[in-house]
Amino acid sequence: MTGVLLHAGHVTRRFGAFVAVDDVSMQVRPGEVVGLLGANGAGKTTLIRMLLGLIAVTSGRVDLLGGPPDRERRRRLGYVPQGLGLYGDLTVRENLTFSARAYGTAEPALPPALKAYADVLVRELPLGAQRQVAFLAALAHSPEVLVLDEPTSGVDALARAALWDTIRAQAERGAGVLVTTHYMQEAQQCDRLLLMADGRLVAEGSEADIIGSTTAVAVRTGDWARAFAALAAAGAPVMLAGRAIRVANADPAGLAGVLEAAGIEASLEPVPATISERMLMLSRQAKAP
Repeated sequence: MTGVLLHAGHVTRRFGAFVAVDDVSMQVRPGEVVGLLGANGAGKTTLIRMLLGLIAVTSGRVDLLGGPPDRERRRRLGYVPQGLGLYGDLTVRENLTFSARAYGTAEPALPPALKAYADVLVRELPLGAQRQVAFLAALAHSPEVLVLDEPTSGVDALARAALWDTIRAQAERGAGVLVTTHYMQEAQQCDRLLLMADGRLVAEGSEADIIGSTTAVAVRTGDWARAFAALAAAGAPVMLAGRAIRVANADPAGLAGVLEAAGIEASLEPVPATISERMLMLSRQAKAP
């Protein structure tokens, strides 16, 4: 595993009878951004917590920076959890001072956008500013591995773009980055994708690799609500973006028959599938008996 910064080998985690992560193998190398994608509850956070040694594996093996994820190896890690890992009753400056002393580094300089918040309690900050502080704390010691659990959740498009600029900069200096997200459009920001569904790793590769030859059907109709309900009732993997209906991996003739039987006029057009639609198909397959 030369050059591998994060590694999971056939990792499983059970909570009683519930299998949260089921026989997953993956790795992250220096200089790459690996996206761990999946719906809420797919097992992403549980996998991360095992990789970092925060919870034990039920079976399998995890390695961080060439060995078990112990305290010394975690000092070479930058981690931003979903909850951000900040102390709400401390100011921005106090949080950064505490983090710097924990890692034995100098306190990072505040960027212009955060200087006005230096003496403000973190719990009183807007979410976007809290995420910036969490990133500063995680990056101050120039970590070799950066693990980000839903780092852009709940922030606006501009803030998401800025955070992704930071992520790419870390990879360019040689860090390996593992980032989880349920925003499928962020897949294009990653060098490689790992897709999880129902606790399993169901696909791996680039966005184009994962979509492959999967297609979709665009359904255009003025009666979109009834059309959606009719197709869903027929078991079609239907998705709705605004009032636009799309059905992944479907036969246009079969869909037309469903709509005709429901008395709905519509035009149907085969179109390339999106990563979200491919994910929906893979999730269905993972849940199938």
